[in-house]
Formats: sequence, C-alpha cells, structure tokens
Amino acid sequence: MGRSTVTGKNSKQEAVSSEQSNQKLLTAHRSLLTDHGFTLLELMIVISIIIILAAVALPQYQKTIMHARETVLRDDLFRMRSLIDQYAADKGKLPQSLDDLVSAGYLREVPNDPITDKKDWNITTGDDPYSTEGGSGITDVHSAASEASSDGTAYTDW
Repeated sequence: MGRSTVTGKNSKQEAVSSEQSNQKLLTAHRSLLTDHGFTLLELMIVISIIIILAAVALPQYQKTIMHARETVLRDDLFRMRSLIDQYAADKGKLPQSLDDLVSAGYLREVPNDPITDKKDWNITTGDDPYSTEGGSGITDVHSAASEASSDGTAYTDW
C-alpha cells in the first residue's frame, strides 16, 4: 500500500479511520432513534405551567367579555331611547311597541339583550305628552336581566 500524495497517509490508515468514523456515526444515529420522546416528569411540568397560565388568564377573559356585553347594552339602550324620541317627534305620538320602531324604519330589527341574549326588553309605558287625545306609549326601555352589573347596579335600573 502506497502513500497518498494528498494527505501523506497510508491508504490502510485512511480505511481504518473512515471505518471508525462511520462506526461513531452509526452509534450516534442509533442513540437518537432510541432516545426520543419526553419523560413523564417533563410532561407533568409543562401541563402544570399551562394550567397555571389558564387559571390566571380565565378570570380576566371572563371580565373582559362581561365588560363588552355591558358596553353593548348601554349603547343599545341609548339608541333605542333616542329612536323612541325621534319616532315621537316625527309621528306626533309614542310607539306602542318596539316593533313599531321596526315597521316605521327606525330600526332594522329589535336587538337582542346582550346579557340575556333574547329580545326580552322591559318596556316602561306612560302618558304620551305629544298626543292630543291623551294616549299612552313606550317612554323607556330597560334590560330584562335580573343580575347586577359589574358596578353593582341592577341591569333593570339602567
């Protein structure tokens, strides 16, 4: 066996060293194939961290959802009250129901109460100051929800 002009090594030495490096690669490859996956302890730690994060985030998420519903309720009440006033000013009488606002084109449809998720508004009727015959009609609208809001007042008082 001759000497290599490039490396200066004998060809037998090259064959032995390349065989050793191949053996090392094969051993490393086998250990990678057999040592895959996570231990039970690692999985339990990750699951515990996820549970802790969820426990911290869930109350804040629910609080944000309730705040959004209350904001929608305030806006719906403001809009319906202003539309009742516009209806009365335009027609010269108060509407008899919320459906009168829809049929006259003031509302596309009666909105859902965001707290109860139904179209179950509490309507306050009273004497119609615009009517010459002394009629009555809707003077105010309130939520039908019996719960208290985040500020402690009842939704029915809004």
